[in-house]
Amino acid sequence: MNTFSCTISLLILSVILVSSCNKTSSSHEDYLRISAEADDPLFTTYTAAMERSRLYGDKGYKMDYYSDCMPLNYSSDQAGRMFSLFKMDQVVVRNIGEYHRKPFVQYSFPDMALIEYQPFEGILVRETFMVYSSRCALVDMQIQNLSQVPHQVEVYPVIELGNDSLQILLFDKEHNGYKLYHDESPKRLISNLRVNYGYPTRMNDFFTVNDTVYSYGGYPGSMGEFYNTIKTDYYSGNRPDSLNRKGSGYTDFVALHCKFLLQPGGEKQLRYIRGIQGEDEEFTGLVNEVEMLKQQDLVYFFQKNTELFSGIPRISFKDEEDKLVYLSAFNLVRGCMVPPAGQTKYNSYAFSREPLWGWGHGHQVLHESLSMLAYVYLDPPSAEGSQRVYMEQQRDDGLIAYRHGPRGRQEYPHYSAIWQDTMSTTSAPFFSWINWEIYQVSKDRQFLEDAYESGVKYVDWLINNRDFDHDSLFEWGPYGIIENVRDWYNAVFQVSAERYLDVDKEDISDELECLDLSLMVVKEMRCLAGMAAVLDERREERGERRKEKYWREYADRISQKINEIMWDEESRFFYSVNRVDHSFNFMGRDLKRQEIIGFLPLWAEAVSEERAGELVKTLTDTTKFWRKYGVPTLAADDEWYSPYVDYCCKWNGPVWLLWDYMVFEGLKNYGYDELAGELADKMLLAVKTQLSKNHNFWESYSPDNDVLNCPSNYIWDAIIAKVLIEY
Repeated sequence: MNTFSCTISLLILSVILVSSCNKTSSSHEDYLRISAEADDPLFTTYTAAMERSRLYGDKGYKMDYYSDCMPLNYSSDQAGRMFSLFKMDQVVVRNIGEYHRKPFVQYSFPDMALIEYQPFEGILVRETFMVYSSRCALVDMQIQNLSQVPHQVEVYPVIELGNDSLQILLFDKEHNGYKLYHDESPKRLISNLRVNYGYPTRMNDFFTVNDTVYSYGGYPGSMGEFYNTIKTDYYSGNRPDSLNRKGSGYTDFVALHCKFLLQPGGEKQLRYIRGIQGEDEEFTGLVNEVEMLKQQDLVYFFQKNTELFSGIPRISFKDEEDKLVYLSAFNLVRGCMVPPAGQTKYNSYAFSREPLWGWGHGHQVLHESLSMLAYVYLDPPSAEGSQRVYMEQQRDDGLIAYRHGPRGRQEYPHYSAIWQDTMSTTSAPFFSWINWEIYQVSKDRQFLEDAYESGVKYVDWLINNRDFDHDSLFEWGPYGIIENVRDWYNAVFQVSAERYLDVDKEDISDELECLDLSLMVVKEMRCLAGMAAVLDERREERGERRKEKYWREYADRISQKINEIMWDEESRFFYSVNRVDHSFNFMGRDLKRQEIIGFLPLWAEAVSEERAGELVKTLTDTTKFWRKYGVPTLAADDEWYSPYVDYCCKWNGPVWLLWDYMVFEGLKNYGYDELAGELADKMLLAVKTQLSKNHNFWESYSPDNDVLNCPSNYIWDAIIAKVLIEY
């Protein structure tokens, strides 16, 4: 890590001065300081801090500091990218591959990054990128001349949209910036945005710099053509010194032009800012926010970030790359959090804020909320708040619906032929497990009491609505295709390999006694027992300690039933069974397909030591589940197995980190700590490989390959931080 000079950026200087007076603060900053090169596993997506965010009209940015063919740039979904080109003594530096010293990242937080590079020998740039709010982002450059000679420096901040809708409205001389317009499509590859929810598609931009611009311009074409414009012919007698000052009309990109002389040892601070919002919003408010940011002290935000991270466990990593993954996971989950809005008074999250995709803003779902198991180490009250969204919107009869958030409870009612009634849709019941894990960190007794009361109501609802024949084995609801998390490409619940039927006809999970749901209920009851043990401590003196025993015995009864009916002695594995006759056959289909859910009895502590050993033998079989990047959702020797992650929602092979985490926990439950460590290494390798290649997290990972096509920056991958804490 390079030493920070007292003559550099005001941001770094102030941080050092504050830290020298506060050893604790300095210690936090030392732990958070990194030195990430282009191929290091760093997550580089940034979104506004929760208190300055909103769900709709929100812009996050992906930082590209690693592509040699581009300048250091910041791109936003559907809104193009912004970056700077440099000209030093008439030498134009176009992209990272030409930089004298390529960028490396010194600090990376959910909303900001501090980067250092030298575009030209002797010219040092310390750059701070910050997403200030859902509509404004800035780049602050501290440019220093380290050489012994003066340099003429020209900087060209650019917004490049990449489609034909960028329109210059005017150049605002009073505020020193371009007012622009562009269109954005709600269409997405996998899940379109619903405009009626509040996503704007007609956008206004304001692009400005905190210095007097030497010139400005708008141009068609590429950066290669722009290079010819700003470089010009050295021998030309009419060599232009200005951009074209285009004041209206359509264009491919706009540029501002700043020019100054840097003496030896001299410094120049330059900050450019982009504001973006829906066309129907008042432009004056956007301009005012941008103008405020021209003078905004960034030290405050740096300190807020170091304070935010002060409570995370300080793991002494032997490998610095592992620390980058660890910090990146917290950045991922924090970057998805949004403040209270609409029908909830608590903070909630979007699955992904950059890029935007429809269901990623469809509100909280319990299986995504497993990310709170990691997030609680960063911000316990916020993790509790996210869970309180479910408690606040829980139906009176105990239902926790499929989605909850600013638009309220979303139940997706479906008709059930079995129950002969329309039923609401719930989610995979991880509710009390999450709450119990949060309490282990927060130690907030009021939260525990509220969570226990809510969790009891929810389990009672499951007993009354997901066990049709009241035999203590559970069936998914009529819209099981989303309830059971496993969506599509599932060897057991999906009727056809080709998915040629509609959703309801493809899914048979409500026709089976389902292994996964039954074990989830067991886990919920064991967590309720843990909660009751804490809450009953005050009642014990009065002889009222009853709740813990009740839930443990209930969980044991279901576990016994699972072992009696769902264990196959021949293959030594667990499966779902036919609801009617408890056979491993449904309408001629063999249900004995080895899936990752067969290992969940370890996680739910629902199996004997002997059978646990049998499961471990299957788990560690390299022809089945013990693959390079983790445990696949389907055994590799199954005819439906595919290691290719070519779309979202596949359960016939891809690795889903949360389910691998459950296997990891199960191994620890039964004393297989060494194997748990090996699995953690596989999961870490999957994440590290992708973060090193493309600096993204992914919805799922291939068990065998390193190329993926699925939704990126999925909140639940934050679970890797929990794995590292436990491992």
